[in-house]
Amino acid sequence: MKILKILLILLFLFTQFVITEAKEQKITPNKLEYINIDWWNKFSDEQLKDYLIFAFENNKDLKIATAATNQAQQVVKMAFADQLPQLSLSANISREFTSSTTRFGDVIIPDYSQSRFLLPVSMTYELDIWGENYLKTKSVKQKLEMIKQEERASYISITTALASNYFNLIKADKLIENQEKLVSIQEEIVKKYEEKYAGGLCSKKDVLSKKQLLTLYKEELNNLKEKQDILENQLKVILGDRNLAEIKRSSYEDVKIPELPVDIKTEAIQNRPDLIKTENYIKKIGIDVKVARREFLPKFLVFGQVGFNAYQLSKIFTPHTFLSNAGIAPYFDIFAGGRKIAILKYQKQEYEKALQIYEKTILTSIQEVNDAMMNSKTAQKNYQISSERFDLEKEKYDLSIQQYDIGAISQLDKMEAMEDVLLSEKSNISNKIDTIISAINIYKAIGGVDYKPYEELL
Repeated sequence: MKILKILLILLFLFTQFVITEAKEQKITPNKLEYINIDWWNKFSDEQLKDYLIFAFENNKDLKIATAATNQAQQVVKMAFADQLPQLSLSANISREFTSSTTRFGDVIIPDYSQSRFLLPVSMTYELDIWGENYLKTKSVKQKLEMIKQEERASYISITTALASNYFNLIKADKLIENQEKLVSIQEEIVKKYEEKYAGGLCSKKDVLSKKQLLTLYKEELNNLKEKQDILENQLKVILGDRNLAEIKRSSYEDVKIPELPVDIKTEAIQNRPDLIKTENYIKKIGIDVKVARREFLPKFLVFGQVGFNAYQLSKIFTPHTFLSNAGIAPYFDIFAGGRKIAILKYQKQEYEKALQIYEKTILTSIQEVNDAMMNSKTAQKNYQISSERFDLEKEKYDLSIQQYDIGAISQLDKMEAMEDVLLSEKSNISNKIDTIISAINIYKAIGGVDYKPYEELL
């Protein structure tokens, strides 16, 4: 019975260890941090924030990424389970029949038949002397960290795509409004030219040119409306609700350009999920190389069994039916056809490949950050220039109104001046929204973090 007590004590200790480890394995990160709502406050747009939260709860790609992370957590638990003893209950009820007399020296046992009731609990446990099973669990944990970074990358990608589409939709709204005014004014201009042609004050070619320009404006208006519909459809997919009847958004006039950094150094890439993922990949493969080396060492399997063995069911739990055994079974592969050597060489090459992937990821990350910064600088310059041009056009239009009031120019001249203002405004609208989107691209390029902390690196 001492062996039974010892095994029960060991079973209790292992159970407590499993519970403790399971608590440590439980990972409940606040996925809402992946969206980084504080950074989106820079845009002072509550509707955008509401959509970000809505996508967090409903986007299908995010749900898929979260499910993949949850699966990986279960894989870690499965790997950890391989480090623990395996217990099983294998009861057996049988009826034995002998057809011949059995002789044990001078003892003769005639043929007989009897029942047998076997109720043992079996345990097997591989002694992890070399830490191989522990390393396998560490490798799986690194894989989990990689999948977490993939999930984080999904959150960054989805939120930035949502914001970009949202602001592009606001741009489309304003451009459509602008284009409808252009079409309306151009229609009036065409009428004025037709009147001038009827009075012999202009050529037929002048009238045709104005009509041709009107068709171009109408064609552009149709394209803008199509783009508006496409952006709305894309946003419904990102938001994960195909039943949304309307996409609400702020007006163009309420849109604010966030503060943009003057420059960002390469250290800013350290929070990018793809870079962190490749770092975890290197760690994982490094562990796999160690595991491959330990495959060459002998293994030791501890086994034991406690239970009851009786020939009558009513006596199965009596003292003389107790059954127990224990032992250690060492084993070592003398020849495996070169498989282990091949696995070790494979893992070493995988480690070299991981290093090259890491270096490439660094280069790509630096390029994307530099591209985002250059795009931001260009967008800011273009917006500044187009704003100056727009102000000049408005100033010219104010002069044309004064000239019209004193009779120095015709109504047609004033309408054409207004048309120039609208054309200049189109460029200014696009450049303003492009500047906002460039800020979103910087946020994405540095890994979905606020770029303010990196001002100290400038």
